[in-house]
Amino acid sequence: MLRPGSQLPRTTSLLALAAIVGTQMMLLLDATVVNVALPDIGTDLGFSATGMSWVLNTYTLAFGGLLLLGSRVGDLIGRRNALVAGVLAFTLASIAGGFAANAAWLLVARTAQGVSAALAAPSTLALIATTFKEGAERLRALSVFSAVAGAGASIGLIVGGVLTDLGSWRWVFFINIPVGAAIALLATRYVTETERHRGGRFDLTGAFTGTLGTASLVYAFIRVGEEGWSDGRAIGAFAASVVLLVLFVVNEARVERPLVVLRLFADRNRAIAYGCMLLVPAGMFGVFFFTTQYLQSVLGYDPLRTGVAFLPMAGLLFVAARTVPRVLPRFGARRTAAGGALLTLAGTLWLTQLSYGDGYTAALLGPLALTGVGMGFTMMPLNTLILAGIQGRDAGSASGLLQTSQQIGGSLGLSILVTVFGTVSRGAGGGGAHAFVDGAAAAFGGAAVIAALALGLVLAVRTAPVRTDR
Repeated sequence: MLRPGSQLPRTTSLLALAAIVGTQMMLLLDATVVNVALPDIGTDLGFSATGMSWVLNTYTLAFGGLLLLGSRVGDLIGRRNALVAGVLAFTLASIAGGFAANAAWLLVARTAQGVSAALAAPSTLALIATTFKEGAERLRALSVFSAVAGAGASIGLIVGGVLTDLGSWRWVFFINIPVGAAIALLATRYVTETERHRGGRFDLTGAFTGTLGTASLVYAFIRVGEEGWSDGRAIGAFAASVVLLVLFVVNEARVERPLVVLRLFADRNRAIAYGCMLLVPAGMFGVFFFTTQYLQSVLGYDPLRTGVAFLPMAGLLFVAARTVPRVLPRFGARRTAAGGALLTLAGTLWLTQLSYGDGYTAALLGPLALTGVGMGFTMMPLNTLILAGIQGRDAGSASGLLQTSQQIGGSLGLSILVTVFGTVSRGAGGGGAHAFVDGAAAAFGGAAVIAALALGLVLAVRTAPVRTDR
């Protein structure tokens, strides 16, 4: 077994990267792979139109809420061990989800998937930071990681469509069995274990208040989307989320080993990058959710055709992300990410023009292509800003916080846009598909506002050189 810090042979390095990137792909893919299958899941298990968002949110909430705790576990047992244990537990939870007989069963399985993902995910970016030295080597690894991470959500829509059409919605869960087994085998054999950092207690109070506070906030927004702003449960959930999140902040400032390592925010660019990592998925999860519903509910696409509709987006995103290593040294992280954020904003603004009767080619192909290229040019520069100058002891925390931002951002963003959709669609005349399109267009407007905020943050990044030396 190779020791941490030893030079890896090229073949071993590639196989180690395959295990790390494969883990990231599987976990992110599952955040959206069920999107295309939602209509079939809703019919079989009895979910309401807005209630279906919980199939997505139970996963992302458990995932995002426990990521930082999962990072601490990785410090204690080793990040490779945490990755393998998380992947195996995730595979078992996927089997349970595939056999779900009712809505409650599926939501419990999705929660278990999220908990397992929270154990595995913090080790991915941390292992890249400890396996590949800063400079050209790490830049190449980050290029692959960012391409897969960025494309994972849209690839999930394609895979979900293929599996649902050729088999059933249950296969979007069963596909994780061979993938999880292969990742565990590769990681055990080719990924070098990291040094273990013992000492201190688990921040269970932080995990409890942070996760429940975020869950309460998401529940409140979804409840508003279903019942309106005067709903008593929604108001109570908003109040509970404020109390819990304040307690979380107070706790993190006092404990010896906090889930959120505050010194990570001392660097201005890193703090801004974290903010962007919260906002970008916040808008994109809603775009995926409502575009999928429009294709199936309004245009009558079957799951396979719906999945294929996202192929241009996924392909362009991957190409753009793989182009970034050549662009980044010339233009820098700020200008590269700003260009990507601007394209993403343009794509979401274009989607606001959606109206009833618009076809895929005229109304959706162009916006999806723009957002794909935009996300491809945005994600990797943000990753480089977060990892720049990071110390080994903070690699796990930095990785966990990055993915926490993505998952919580996606969950909160989706719940907010579902609220916008529900408010507008209830007040729209005509009902049915017309009301859905009015609500979806309004939700896309909300996504455009979020994309504009992300662009504003990127423009606040201070110019810094990009290391490309070996």
